[in-house]
Amino acid sequence: MTDTTYQLAELDKETRMGGAGTETSAREIRRIDLTDFDARRAEITEELWAAATDIGFFQLVNHGIEQPVVDGAFADAAAFFALPEDTKARHGLKKGLNSGWESMTQVRPSVGTPDQKESYQVTRPHMDGLWPDDVLPGFRERTLAFEARCRDLAMRVLGCFADRLGLPEGFFARAHDPARAQYQSTLRMLHYFAVPEDAEIPADVWRAGAHTDFDCLTLLFQRDGQGGLQVCPGKEAEAQEWTPVEPADAVITCNIGDMLMRWSDDRLPSNFHRVKSPGPGDDRSARHSIAFFAQADRDAVIEGPERRYPPITAADYIRQRIAANFAR
Repeated sequence: MTDTTYQLAELDKETRMGGAGTETSAREIRRIDLTDFDARRAEITEELWAAATDIGFFQLVNHGIEQPVVDGAFADAAAFFALPEDTKARHGLKKGLNSGWESMTQVRPSVGTPDQKESYQVTRPHMDGLWPDDVLPGFRERTLAFEARCRDLAMRVLGCFADRLGLPEGFFARAHDPARAQYQSTLRMLHYFAVPEDAEIPADVWRAGAHTDFDCLTLLFQRDGQGGLQVCPGKEAEAQEWTPVEPADAVITCNIGDMLMRWSDDRLPSNFHRVKSPGPGDDRSARHSIAFFAQADRDAVIEGPERRYPPITAADYIRQRIAANFAR
C-alpha cells in the first residue's frame, strides 16, 4: 500500500465516523496484572497481545506507579487548571510542538466542533518558557518525574509487543529516548469542563469527539466515578456501537495508536474512542484525566517487520496524519 493510499484511507476513516452512535456494547475491556513483571514477562506478553489484537484497548493493574504518585500528578494538574486564564495563557500551546496550555482549540474531524476541555501538554525538548514556576513551586520537577515513570511503563508494554513482532530487545525504548532533542512523547493533563444542570448539550458537542490516537501507545489515568470514555473497535465502528470504559483510580487504561498499528503491519489495531458529554441523569461535574502518549522520536523510522508500508520517519508520519485529518 502506498503512502498516498494510506493517507486517503485515514482521511475517510475519521470523517465518516461522525459523532453519532448511541448503541452500547458489552465487549470486555481486559485487565492485565503486571505483578512480578520480569518473572512473568512471557505470560504477560501473551495477555497483552490477546487483548490488544482483539480490541486495541486494555487496562493495567498492579502497574508499579504508586497511588500517591498518581494522586500527586492529579493534584498538580488541578492546581494548574485553577490558575487565572491570563496566567495560563502565558504558557500557551506552541503550535506544532505539542507543548503548553490550550483551551477549546482541538476540533475533531469526526464532529467538527471543539472538544469541551482545556489541557496542558509536556513534551520535554520544547518546554522553555512554559513552566509555571513562579506560581506553582515544584510543579516542573514533579511533573517531569511522573512523565518519566509513565515512559518507563510504556516501554515495558511496548517491549512485550516487540517480542511478539520479532523485534530486537529494547527496540521501542531506543525509539523513545527522553535524552534526545528528537523526543516527542507527551504527557497531557486534561480538564473537561463542568456542565450546568440546566444546560442542553447539542448533539454535535462532545467532551472529546471520536478519534484515534497518532502515537504508539497511550496510557490514560482516570478518577473513580469520572466516566464518559467509550471505545468503538473493529466492525463495531460501522454499527456505531460503543463500549463504556470504567474508570478507576488504581487502573491505567491503554490503547494502541496509529503509529504502532502501522509499525506492526496492522496486526495491532488503533481503534476509535471518545468522551461523551453528560446525558440526562449523569454527573455534570468536571472530569479530570492524565494521558501519556508514547510517540516515537521524530527521526525514528517506522517500518514493520513485513514491510507492508514504505518506511517513514515518525515526524513525517505525524505530518501525514495531521494532513489526512485537517487538509480537506
